[in-house]
Amino acid sequence: MERREVPQSLPGSFPSHETYHHDTTMIKGKKLKLPDRLGSLVAGFDDKDDDSRGSGSALDFGEELEIIQTNGFRSDRETETETDGEDDEVQEEATVKKKMEGDEELEHHGRQPRHQKDGSSHISVMKTIEDDEKRSDIEYEISQKVINLEKLQRIVSTGLPEGGHLRPTVWKLLLGYLPPSRDLWEKELVENRQKYAKLKEELLLTPSELARIKEEAFQSNGHDNADGSSDGPLIRHQISQEDHPLSLGKASVWHQYFEHMEIAEQIDRDLQRTHPEMKFFSGETSFGRRHRESMRNILLLFSKLNPAIRYVQGMNEVLAPIYYVFSTDTDVQNASNAEADSFACFVRLLSDSVDHFCQQLDNSSVGILSTLSRLAELLKANDEELWRHLEFTTKVKPQYYAFRWITLLLTQEFNLQSILRIWDSLLSNPFGVQEMLQRVCCSMLLCVKTRLLSGDFAANLRLLQHYPDIDIEHLLKVAQELSPDTSSYRLSL
Repeated sequence: MERREVPQSLPGSFPSHETYHHDTTMIKGKKLKLPDRLGSLVAGFDDKDDDSRGSGSALDFGEELEIIQTNGFRSDRETETETDGEDDEVQEEATVKKKMEGDEELEHHGRQPRHQKDGSSHISVMKTIEDDEKRSDIEYEISQKVINLEKLQRIVSTGLPEGGHLRPTVWKLLLGYLPPSRDLWEKELVENRQKYAKLKEELLLTPSELARIKEEAFQSNGHDNADGSSDGPLIRHQISQEDHPLSLGKASVWHQYFEHMEIAEQIDRDLQRTHPEMKFFSGETSFGRRHRESMRNILLLFSKLNPAIRYVQGMNEVLAPIYYVFSTDTDVQNASNAEADSFACFVRLLSDSVDHFCQQLDNSSVGILSTLSRLAELLKANDEELWRHLEFTTKVKPQYYAFRWITLLLTQEFNLQSILRIWDSLLSNPFGVQEMLQRVCCSMLLCVKTRLLSGDFAANLRLLQHYPDIDIEHLLKVAQELSPDTSSYRLSL
């Protein structure tokens, strides 16, 4: 089946690793087609080069397709001098001090509304008490022998207090990575982390390294060379056609390796653009480089295990909040296993929206067009005036702006601190991430209603593609109070 071209697309694909049988393989029996990047749906709008972002007019849909930081924030703070002791950084990073520094950096780069910034040094006593009570409630719930997930969801829907290990643990519970029974936690974590390590060993090594390992195993089983020595070149007949570097066959391990090297290069480019204002992701210290390497491993392994999907530009942005949260866990052991845990939770999160990436399913009940139609239905049910203005007066269709909102889970519309808060509500929604995501997207429209009603096509498109600063708690409150959609509206192209 013909696939959409993936950024830096590769000729052909190869099947998932045959030894991988648990739920990480997201699609069975489905061949998916993907947009060349997370966005292209509307005929007549051409993509732009990444290098041209921000230079086009609001009328050019190519701008919508760019994976850009629509509310990008810049730091005026000079880069602090980094310590040279690489051996100390691993331990230091996992400590409470490093967590606090990460939170300070996150707060420094957050683009909060002015009234929040001005009052940041005068936190009310009531707010402090509320956070302390919430923290105590959550700690009590997750300390139970069997955790009541419904009760935990209700508490978390109003946001998790910052600091400690609450968010990493709670997100793992909400994503189903940790079972409700605490007695099973250690066993599940050990098994999943070992499984991830084995997958990395089998799938992320070069063919030369694999050949060496196979030869060592062959010799250790008593199949040494005739003279009993393990030294010397490989026997010629042991190198099959599939293992030859010049083999052009799709089954060749070298052919597959070269294909995925191209994907790896695309991932590396995207990771350089992942929250570049934060040293955690982009710093040239040893731990900054290590974070990028871990995220690269996750995305490349996902691509290899899911050849029908592979890697799509923008997946790095979806991974970033998960990896940040797990890496800054104050539990040293958990922080040191952030890569393995992030991989499993990343797969679980994407599995909820994988049908959005399949062109063949675009017009089905589970495709992206149906999802965008439901967003329009929700808006119509809650504010028909605004719906009519966007749909008929200015003709700003949901696919012009909301495709990126939905596929990237709002990671391009807000700063990381706000994303973490929004994801608390998304992950804790009892009806699923997508249901709450629809509500938040509709709330985003309602919260800028006045500006939208006074704007034309160009002004409204630019506003929605570069969403303004907003009080996140107010945004989520509006989302929670929305009425469910009841209309039979269907997206018109």
